[in-house]
Amino acid sequence: MWPFDILHELITKNGLIWAFLVVGLIYYVSLYINKYIFREKSNTFTIAMIIAMIISGIAGLYTGKTKGLADVKIFAGVGLLGGSMLRDYAIVATAYGAKLEEIKRGGLMAVVSLFIGVVGAYIIGVIIAIIFGITDVKDITTIGAGACTFIVGPVTGESIGASSTAIALSVAAGVVKAVLAMILIPLMGNILKINNPQAAMVVGGLVGTTSGTVAGLTALNPALVPYGAMTATFYTGLGCLLCPSILFIITRAIL
Repeated sequence: MWPFDILHELITKNGLIWAFLVVGLIYYVSLYINKYIFREKSNTFTIAMIIAMIISGIAGLYTGKTKGLADVKIFAGVGLLGGSMLRDYAIVATAYGAKLEEIKRGGLMAVVSLFIGVVGAYIIGVIIAIIFGITDVKDITTIGAGACTFIVGPVTGESIGASSTAIALSVAAGVVKAVLAMILIPLMGNILKINNPQAAMVVGGLVGTTSGTVAGLTALNPALVPYGAMTATFYTGLGCLLCPSILFIITRAIL
């Protein structure tokens, strides 16, 4: 057996370990780019996320599929590493780093930000859907829900009987929002003074999209992740409650 065949078999049988090595290599390259090109004026996590998205896009063009690098056989373990199981486990684990005193201090602000975040994102999604010529109220509602998160969109669409096209568009809208959150939170964090637990909770409530908020806050300041993740998780639950019920009824009454 040729050495290449042995290496290929080793990688395919240990996909998750190989995925950790790939992620580590991307971070290592990002560290050097930040140090020697940007003179440490940027953020290593942000650079790593941008590199990962570029690689994922190239892999999508190469395979013609939708899972990015995970669609390439030898990188299949990346799909497990970045899948919902480990993601949700990581999000739940971060909650143990939160301090109850800080949560109580940001209580009212966090609750208000949740409602503003869900309703605001929903209205923006509805307006965009109408601008692009969508007339069915169920489809408009579903796309509006997708502007909240890529989980709220499909849940809402299935609940009210929207078309499969609208559900797909809602997922796309949520993914775009998550990617923007990953990039913009670390870039705008210092300007917006996201430097304390209360601010992180408000960001989680306004932005939602747990994966995007967690990634963005990790790049900005890992100590703030538990607080942003907590309200972002509640955001998803609140969106799943409001969008297919109250917001759908209001939208139908107006349109």
